[in-house]
Amino acid sequence: MKRTPVFATLIVIAAVATMIYLGVWQLQRAAWKNSLLTEYAAAEGKPAVEWPVSADPENLPLFRRSSLNCGQVTGWRSSSGRSRNNTAGYAHIATCSLAGDENATAQVVIGWSKSPKDPQWNGGEVEGIIGPDSKHLLRLISDTPAEGFRANAPPSLDNIPNNHMAYAVQWFFFAFVAALIFVLAVRKRNGAGDAAS
Repeated sequence: MKRTPVFATLIVIAAVATMIYLGVWQLQRAAWKNSLLTEYAAAEGKPAVEWPVSADPENLPLFRRSSLNCGQVTGWRSSSGRSRNNTAGYAHIATCSLAGDENATAQVVIGWSKSPKDPQWNGGEVEGIIGPDSKHLLRLISDTPAEGFRANAPPSLDNIPNNHMAYAVQWFFFAFVAALIFVLAVRKRNGAGDAAS
């Protein structure tokens, strides 16, 4: 008599259902990200926004123009970056305490060079475009570089990851494979049982 292992079946059903749920969730995230990218693409023609001191990770004002007053530079870091004429080098990023609110900070890309050496820049008014920052969510890419440095390339939509659709396909594939393996295992088990009887 063929029997289906009840406990194992319940475990597989729960696992497959979870994978399908995650796949559907990634599809929803893909739709959200596509809408966000469309909004970002239209940001160039929109008016400037106030610098977001407390940024919402789900609703970042990327690619909008903004300005801030860097009251004091409290740190520097450099990362790989490109100049406005698309030459590879270093983007120089200052950590600023905002004037009027010492507890508020901002990341300011204040110039590009071929050397990682930081510029001699002590802060002040900065205008530019809001771009993504891997460590701090946002950075302001200054229109005007520090003395002796060149302007950085503006932020690009190409740097915004959009792989939710690929993740969705993976989860659905995992669900299919898990279900298929379980069905084949049960059939093999029952076939072995029939042969032994």
